[in-house]
Amino acid sequence: MSFFAELKRRNVIKAAGAYVALGWLVVQATDTLAPALNLPDFTLSLVTWIGIVGFPFVLMFSWVYELTPEGIKRESEVDRSQSITHVTSRRLDYLIIAMLAVAIGLFVLQYLRPPVAQVPTEAAATAATDAPPLAASAPAPALPDAKSIAVLPFADMSPNKDQEYFSDGISEELLNLLAQLPDLKVIARTSSFAFKGKDVPIAEIAQALNVAHVLEGSVRKAGKQLRITAQLIRAADSTHLWSQTWDRPLDDVFAVQDEIAGAVVAQLKIKLLGAAPTVKVVDPEAYALWLQARQLARQSNAGAYEQALALLQQAVAIDPDYAAAWNAMAIVYTNQAGNALRPIDEAYALAREAVARALAADPDLAQAHANLGWIAMRHDGDLAAAARHFERALELAPAEAVIHGNASTVLQALGRIEEVIAIRTFMVARDPMNPQLRANLGVVYAAAGRDDEAIDSYRAALRLAPGYLGMHGAIAAALARQGQFEQALVEVNQEASELRRLAALTAIYHLMGRESEVDATLSELEQKFQGRANLTHAAVYSARNEVDRAFEWLDKAKAQRDPGLYGLTRAESSPEWDNARKDPRWQALLREIGRAPEQLAAIEFEVPLPR
Repeated sequence: MSFFAELKRRNVIKAAGAYVALGWLVVQATDTLAPALNLPDFTLSLVTWIGIVGFPFVLMFSWVYELTPEGIKRESEVDRSQSITHVTSRRLDYLIIAMLAVAIGLFVLQYLRPPVAQVPTEAAATAATDAPPLAASAPAPALPDAKSIAVLPFADMSPNKDQEYFSDGISEELLNLLAQLPDLKVIARTSSFAFKGKDVPIAEIAQALNVAHVLEGSVRKAGKQLRITAQLIRAADSTHLWSQTWDRPLDDVFAVQDEIAGAVVAQLKIKLLGAAPTVKVVDPEAYALWLQARQLARQSNAGAYEQALALLQQAVAIDPDYAAAWNAMAIVYTNQAGNALRPIDEAYALAREAVARALAADPDLAQAHANLGWIAMRHDGDLAAAARHFERALELAPAEAVIHGNASTVLQALGRIEEVIAIRTFMVARDPMNPQLRANLGVVYAAAGRDDEAIDSYRAALRLAPGYLGMHGAIAAALARQGQFEQALVEVNQEASELRRLAALTAIYHLMGRESEVDATLSELEQKFQGRANLTHAAVYSARNEVDRAFEWLDKAKAQRDPGLYGLTRAESSPEWDNARKDPRWQALLREIGRAPEQLAAIEFEVPLPR
């Protein structure tokens, strides 16, 4: 008997067919049930690999063993005249037919069933999650604007795979260039880069970001030679609208960026009032150093800040008029101050000097004017000056969402909360995967007394960044304000920041009437974070009507230039400050720090939303 005939006699082939059919059904069932059962993402892959590994064992088993009326025996022990392989063969036929019938039924059911409404993605759910509900049910996700685009991080194709900072930087510069087009909706960097290194289809990325087009590509940098490839994809059908490759020297990197932006404009047929924006040309070596420094600074730690400053110093040594590099230095200095890595006065003095150098080189650098606004607000407490600087920045870069976000902090200090909510809701729509924007929106919702929406925004930030500091504490405080004390205590114990956990606990314990625990928590705060919780102490003593003690802590905050002091205008709607507000010293303090009502009313400041 031939080998193939023996395979058939022993039912090896039919056993293989039955195993494959059963495996397919198991994989389909796993794919369907895994989300409902909250199984890990790797479950489907694990089941598939188990099926693949088991296949040769099934073949070996069906070859070596045989089913008999007495049970399973080795094939060599069965008398051929007593073999019932023909019976087993018919049973396998029935099993295969049954499983094929089930498979066909599932296919027909999926084909004929009307599409189920999809759960909105982070981008599509923005309006429903972050804006006041207009009806009992949330509206269906809006279709993406035809003139909308996400720029994905270009792949690093360099020989040593050590030029990621450069490929990322090229992508971000293209994004910033396209963002200057008033008729084009460009998703911000944080959301576009959220898919970096993930094997996600373009259509899914576009759906998550609610855009109609995606720009992707690669960069190969070897010495002073570049190969840049870019392609524009229409998300609806994954059609490549345009693609091109450039082999150029490093000096031509800016011309290539201009050509890519021009091609996108042409393909999307954007109507411009004037020419398409172009890149400002600088020394290419200094440019590469600036890109590397920017990537390092985003790591937000002491070593990274120092390395970034060293690279920026090299960049301005090569090109002393490199305005963007000087401005980047100013940002690093202020971040060092904010993270207690450099004395505050020293850091801000260095930042002012760096911004001055940036503006001397380029008086129309919008980001530098925005930096001056930030310094005036956070260090000087001068809202009027901050407003003037931000107005100039917005005049120069009316479409730059980051400047709008920073400018909204001035509006918040002016007490114009609804305008801030509108701006930050807009920013979330442009950058839906950015947890910081979700957190910032939650803060302003809380300031407006809209705690349910604040909690939704805080939880959205945690979904995007599970370790985001301060979010559990903020949720706990909002729950406590609603009287949900037990849930608040559960939530606050998940807060990873000890400072924010203890600060939130003081508010919760006070609202619960557990004053001895408030005292213990305040004592622990002062012991562990001396000088870092002045306003927490002041708010507790005000709530207790111990007004003198409240003003002792407010005076400490003023002496230390506590940035939180400049947010006291938001305290106008916070009940814990009611007793302090009745004291004449309250208005005197507000006037001293430039936050008295008449001072705020005198500041004219408008932040129009980008189109």
